[in-house]
Amino acid sequence: MSGDDPLRLAQPEAAGRRRWPSAVWLVPAVAALIALGLLAEHLTREGPTITIAFASGEGLEAGKTPVKYKDVTIGMVTAVRLSKDYDAVEVEARIARSAAGMMKEGADFWIVRPRFSLSQISGLGTLFSGNYIAFDRSDSSRDARRFAGRENPKAVTLGMQGRQYRLQAVDAQQVQTGQPVYYRGLEVGQVMSYAIAGDGKGVDVSVFVKAPYDAYVRPTTRFWTAGGLDVSVSGAGFDVRTESLVSMLIGGLAFDDGPGAVASDAPAADGAAFALYRDRATAMKQPDPRARRYVLLFDESLDGLAVGAPVTVLGVRVGEVTALGLKYDEATARMRGRVEVTFSPERFIAVLPEAQARHADLVEQSAVERNAIVRRLLRAGLRGRLVVASYLTGQRSVDFAYFASHSRAEAKLDRDPPELPVVPSTLPTIERRVVALLDKLDALPLSDLAAGLRDALRESRATLSEVSRLARNVDDRALPGLVADLDQAGRALRAAERVLDETSGTLVGPDAAGQRELVTALRELTGAARSLRALADSIERHPESLVFGRSSRPPPP
Repeated sequence: MSGDDPLRLAQPEAAGRRRWPSAVWLVPAVAALIALGLLAEHLTREGPTITIAFASGEGLEAGKTPVKYKDVTIGMVTAVRLSKDYDAVEVEARIARSAAGMMKEGADFWIVRPRFSLSQISGLGTLFSGNYIAFDRSDSSRDARRFAGRENPKAVTLGMQGRQYRLQAVDAQQVQTGQPVYYRGLEVGQVMSYAIAGDGKGVDVSVFVKAPYDAYVRPTTRFWTAGGLDVSVSGAGFDVRTESLVSMLIGGLAFDDGPGAVASDAPAADGAAFALYRDRATAMKQPDPRARRYVLLFDESLDGLAVGAPVTVLGVRVGEVTALGLKYDEATARMRGRVEVTFSPERFIAVLPEAQARHADLVEQSAVERNAIVRRLLRAGLRGRLVVASYLTGQRSVDFAYFASHSRAEAKLDRDPPELPVVPSTLPTIERRVVALLDKLDALPLSDLAAGLRDALRESRATLSEVSRLARNVDDRALPGLVADLDQAGRALRAAERVLDETSGTLVGPDAAGQRELVTALRELTGAARSLRALADSIERHPESLVFGRSSRPPPP
């Protein structure tokens, strides 16, 4: 192409001076600086990122689920994913810089969600706001970024005043996490956890008692399970006890001062161990260091007698049954019921007034003297027997009383344990009498009596048939004539009634003719009587008139 080509564009020529960038590039440069400033501010404001492992990620969402401490948000979940071994859920959360100092080893995290159980109802607020991760700090000084989450909410948080105790129980049938702990009916603590003991022979229950009530937990304190409704049956009847309405529904634990407690005793140390009893009566049972074991052998059934049954002397409780069993008697080749009881002679002596006890020389006796006292009482007729403590439940107990027919009682006090004599109870006697009565009834000729009764019934049926036949004959034959005779008698009575009416009208009526004639006749009869009286008077004065007649001359002298 030639140089004078008209289509060739003119080429720019380099300027001799330096040119600056356009002002348009200032806008992105300022924006970048602002972004770097915001990023630096964001990095300086936010804290570390931590990882929490949970068994389940139910209700957790990245960017929505907060991390809270004392209901204040200190972080936000940024990611939820499965662990590498797929056995857990790893939750990443960005913690605020202000809370970074609390991320120490031993810190606890748990998911707050609605929970419904017999012991508690929690997390109802999350029904509207959604689940969140709760946090509780630890007292460690070492930083941590990975934590293992709890499945259940933490009952006692760091900083809560009080003490924690360990209770040793046989089983955990009536224990649940979150159950209340009561002191004299007031809720003062909570069950934190329970697990199998290290030796596998029991259960260790961890409880927390809040301040200032932890000062009432002393070395002599007794703990027991306060069931929903504690009902006990004894010879005295039913005993119903409950700590509160809540404990009646969900149960719980309770504690109180044990026997021999003193108000000045120092509180138990944090982490102290106590025994957990099944009920209050068992917990408050005071052991008697002077109690001795005795054995009673019975030739009757021990049905209704149980370990813990009371032992009484004349109705006053002095001990209890500790063991039941059988013993083979080689002399009679029979099995006998063996009852082991524990009591101290001082127990029933203590119920006496001190003056009477000292007068009887029963106070501060040695073992030999106590045996002498027991022999003296047994010689007087004191013997043991089984009695029914409650006819409603059939429970039985051991009672010592005096029996005149068994005054020569023999005791084997040289054995270990000593053996005390007994007498049969009234129940076997009643059973024997009932059996004897039934045997007598069986011996009666009931078959002959039944046959005679059948014959008598047969004759009675025949007699009743004859009576029925006679009644029908009377109805058919004699009854019509009897009715006719009764009609005729009725007519005769009516005729007699008419005659009486006519007679009454003739003689009785005020204007009756017969009555007037009767009055006239009575008057005439009265006149005749007067004439006869005059004649009698005349003859009495002139008796000669009967010879000479009546004359006007005077009689001769």
